[in-house]
Amino acid sequence: MSKYITTPIYYVNGEAHIGHAYTTFIADTLARYERLKGEDTFFLTGTDEHGQKIEESAEKAGKPTQEFADEISATFKNLWDEFDISYDKFIRTTDEDHMKGVQKAFEVMFAKGDIYKDFYEGHYCVSCETFFPQTQLVDGEFCPDCGRTTSVVKEESYFFKLSKYEDKLLEHYANNPDFIMPRSRANEVINFVKGGLHDLSVTRTSFSWGVKMPKSIGDDKHVMYVWLDALLNYITALGYGSSEELMNYWPADIHFVGKDILRFHAIYWPAFLMSLDLPLPKHIGAHGWWTRDGEKMSKSKGNVVSPKEVADAYGVENLRYFMLREVPFGQDGDFSQRAFIDRINSELSNDLGNLLNRIIGMSGKYSDFEIDSVDVEKYHAKEIQKMNIVLDSLDAFLENLQTHRYLEELWKLFSIGNGVIQECEPWVKMKNGQKDEALATVAVVANILAKAAIMLHPIMPNTTNIIADALNFEINTASYKEMILEKKLLKLFNIKKVPPLFPRVEEPLMQEAPKGEPETIKEEQNSKNKEKETKKEDDNLIGIGQFFETSLKIGTVVAAEEVPKSKKLLKLQVDLGEETPRQVVAGIKEFYSPDDLLNTQVCVVANLKPAKLMGMMSEGMLLAAKDEDGLCLIRPQKPKKAGTPIG
Repeated sequence: MSKYITTPIYYVNGEAHIGHAYTTFIADTLARYERLKGEDTFFLTGTDEHGQKIEESAEKAGKPTQEFADEISATFKNLWDEFDISYDKFIRTTDEDHMKGVQKAFEVMFAKGDIYKDFYEGHYCVSCETFFPQTQLVDGEFCPDCGRTTSVVKEESYFFKLSKYEDKLLEHYANNPDFIMPRSRANEVINFVKGGLHDLSVTRTSFSWGVKMPKSIGDDKHVMYVWLDALLNYITALGYGSSEELMNYWPADIHFVGKDILRFHAIYWPAFLMSLDLPLPKHIGAHGWWTRDGEKMSKSKGNVVSPKEVADAYGVENLRYFMLREVPFGQDGDFSQRAFIDRINSELSNDLGNLLNRIIGMSGKYSDFEIDSVDVEKYHAKEIQKMNIVLDSLDAFLENLQTHRYLEELWKLFSIGNGVIQECEPWVKMKNGQKDEALATVAVVANILAKAAIMLHPIMPNTTNIIADALNFEINTASYKEMILEKKLLKLFNIKKVPPLFPRVEEPLMQEAPKGEPETIKEEQNSKNKEKETKKEDDNLIGIGQFFETSLKIGTVVAAEEVPKSKKLLKLQVDLGEETPRQVVAGIKEFYSPDDLLNTQVCVVANLKPAKLMGMMSEGMLLAAKDEDGLCLIRPQKPKKAGTPIG
């Protein structure tokens, strides 16, 4: 049975950041796991290199567009090679075979009547390469995704009949509840489709850097819109439109994407495939963002974390472990150097590394480094049973993309191993002449380590190969079947000495980068408190301490006015019992007039970082509830003194 796993193709308007590394680590882990189980697996990654944004970036850099794309694409490929990413193909949208496949798909859709020519007039965001209807814009002007100003574009365009597939898409979501993972992400997609789909502009005439129209269409002034071009990479990489030699891998088992491009993958891409009469991917896994100081990382904000610098300082496999352990799939994570160091020291060094060192030391003292499993089941049936329960539970976690739970459960094996040493005290048994029991304890721990190494291998392949070599076996499909599925134990062997796998980290190894370079990680103040505050539980529960970090207060509106040229915003002055009133800019103009609010009381989030809206500073946020009947502010039942805390 074949498996097909993909990352998104990364846009070449900047070098790889930590979010790109996270997506690639997850996909690589799943690909390695499937190969370990013996599945024929094809793993695709690559770069997206067309569009107006690339053309403009190349112009700013003073380079020909192809040269600019070549250079940035190479930085991604070189980094993944340095990180030992096990991809089977690195695709580029400037590849000749890819462009032929895109042209073939356009011809098929056009012949079917799903693509037609018309004129487009609407708001376009260059940054997102996306058109937006007026109803989706913020204040009638700003992009709902990135917040940048859109421009009104009127030009001839070819359109894809996206509206035609609205019902089919909704039917597919209903019949395949795990199509979008995690399931919590599905509702936003379903609601978007239920709101009505507009036909999609799929060509442009205002720039030239893109896949040319098929000659059979005879319209040279058009190039294909970047999302039609980019999404088709998942099948052109398999030979669609050219050799077709790898199309047996289709449909994909999973496309890994960031949540910001979920809509394109869960709506546009399935509709394109329906038009092409091709099966839909089995799953689309949408992960969250890695943030810095609570904000999405971006070059313009100067808060990008360089994965290469982190890996150079701490090791790429430690980075892989941290990122896959730290955050539940689908949720956002905040990168913390202190949390990273704590996991290295406690989980990798103490739990795993020290356990291996202990049995190397004990076997050297007790049996000249020879380890035999002959008496393991006699003396340690209880530990064997506990170990097998853990091992049997692991597959389901990866199947559901819960890498953090997979590793959390896997680490129970090291607790079992350390626990049996403490409980059985083999050094005491050796003194008391109970050598068989002492050696059986060493052997059961060796078996726990061996089986744990096999299951940790997809995440830390080089580290686990060192462990396996020390235990005199190889990690491969045969050892997976024997030791995990068939529950066999290690045969008689001599353990090898190895240097400490995870030296303790006493001080942060990263410094702030020079101005103008991607920011590296800074040592965080009060790191232990922050780690507790930001750690996310599986069910999104928070601790009481986290809740009380939010300052909610009663405020009295002492002045209110409309914001000129804004359809949604009101500017309020709110008395919170401080020396001067706070200015709060709120998007409630459709539901309240200034007169409605003057001298009334509201509930305010009082410790938000100030933000600018239409050039005005807003120093808080009003609490409100909104449903199909509209929006209403949350207010105290009886008048309270301004500044009264809520909680």
